[in-house]
Amino acid sequence: MPSIMRFIVVGFFLFQSFRFYVNGVALSYNFYGKTCPQLEYIVRDGLRPMFLTDPTSPAALLRLMFHDCQVQGCDASILVDPGHGSEATEMKASKNFGIKKRELISMVKSMVEAQCPQQVSCADILVLAAREAVAASGGPRINVPLGRRDSSHSPSYRLADALLPPATTGVADMLKIFANKGMTLAESVAILGAHTLGITHCSNIQNRLYGLKNGELRAIEPTFAAFLRLTCQRGSLTSNLSFVFNDPTPFAFDNEYYANAMRGRGLLRIDFEMVSDPKTARLVQHFAMNRDDFFRAFSSAFVKLSRYGVLTGKQGIIRKNCYEIK
Repeated sequence: MPSIMRFIVVGFFLFQSFRFYVNGVALSYNFYGKTCPQLEYIVRDGLRPMFLTDPTSPAALLRLMFHDCQVQGCDASILVDPGHGSEATEMKASKNFGIKKRELISMVKSMVEAQCPQQVSCADILVLAAREAVAASGGPRINVPLGRRDSSHSPSYRLADALLPPATTGVADMLKIFANKGMTLAESVAILGAHTLGITHCSNIQNRLYGLKNGELRAIEPTFAAFLRLTCQRGSLTSNLSFVFNDPTPFAFDNEYYANAMRGRGLLRIDFEMVSDPKTARLVQHFAMNRDDFFRAFSSAFVKLSRYGVLTGKQGIIRKNCYEIK
């Protein structure tokens, strides 16, 4: 086994045994063992019908968690209604365009409240929902520590726009973002594999297709570039509505994202840069050929992201209604 992959595997199993302390209070793998022992089954059973009837739901829930955790930490602030408070909340941020399925978290929260009133945070439910989204799509079932509390205020849309990375982010900046959340190089490349689910709106690749320099266009496989230009036409008024699938299996959580990027069919700047960047190229190639190693690295990266900036103990609140802070 190559040394870098041996490190991934050994590190993953050591990682699973840790308790995560935030401000002196531990997230725990058995946090609701006494107060809501059936929690994970409620979340799983509540979402299963949605996943069966709407195959876009898993990608939406995974993206919802990612966008929540990158702004003020994983505190369910993204669920607060856009008009709540004196200033528009983060859901009004331009970079949260296309965020959907927030109502699924509210639905599951109602089911949890019926069994375990005022015990479980919206933040924990959101993380569990994203975990279920990965598993239901064929990905790994990730064991996540719980004990998060919800934010008692929602950041403004300005903060969200400042902290969420743009579609033009390259390898260096993206690695810095994930390193700040405690991720290794392998985990940073693996967490990008979340793009194996879902779509990319044409508005996010217009500059790549029609930019003045067009250097990025030359990095796209020619027939795929022609397809993208046909689908996402220059200056189209519908660029926020039109989209392309992220890879050939947009409803399956697999390692096709990496193989697709290696074929010159990545959509975003990060997709083609990580194939050629000496820091990431070997990992991209390995994950394209070894799904199990990708799953292991993604799982540990997912847990690190899910515990980033969380509120615990007496911090924050447990909302009864995920849409409102009160």
